[in-house]
Amino acid sequence: MCINFQSVRKKNLIEDFGLQVPGDWDWPEEVWQDMMAPIIVDRGDGPEPLLASYGMIPKKRLKPGVRISTMNARTETVESKPSFREAWSKFQFCLVPMLGFYEPCYESGSAERMKIGVAGGGSFAVAGLYRSWSAPDDPIAYSFTQLTINADSHPLMSRMHRPGDEKRSLVMLPVENYIDWLKCRNAGIARSLLFLSNEIQMDCTSFGGYKKTTLVSQGG
Repeated sequence: MCINFQSVRKKNLIEDFGLQVPGDWDWPEEVWQDMMAPIIVDRGDGPEPLLASYGMIPKKRLKPGVRISTMNARTETVESKPSFREAWSKFQFCLVPMLGFYEPCYESGSAERMKIGVAGGGSFAVAGLYRSWSAPDDPIAYSFTQLTINADSHPLMSRMHRPGDEKRSLVMLPVENYIDWLKCRNAGIARSLLFLSNEIQMDCTSFGGYKKTTLVSQGG
């Protein structure tokens, strides 16, 4: 599963995705659980960005004593899991734009931190779900999860994770499917869009030992 990714910068949202971004928005370059990052949604007036928290249920929203991770949602069970089924049934689909995501590779004998992205660099988007939160003393806030799919037979993603573990990947959507995903209101059609496309040339770069890195503001 993916628990850390490199978010896009403001200029990527503007130039690559054609979006208008509020000038006061800011978010970290590397995103971990409960950190803010931009997502793209369509609530009826076309694609728009939202700042949302990474993980469908933020830690502060969990009941006392409950410890679960909701940064990823398995495509095979998303419609039945309590954390995700309402967003799935309401077709609250989003794009999570990024420059790469990180996974461990054990081919050297120990965990090596690998950044997965598109060949040649650049931004791309993965399929996600989002929801809103509100409380009397809180403004409306948003959170999101990233959908994952089995990758046992994928030439690159099958190399990630511990030997013997199931291989999984985020669903990197082809550009031509971005709008179809955001506007989809049919579960069957939505599932047909969730696959690892051969059209997307993926690449990986080693970042050495797999450890949490220092976070810096993404700036402009």
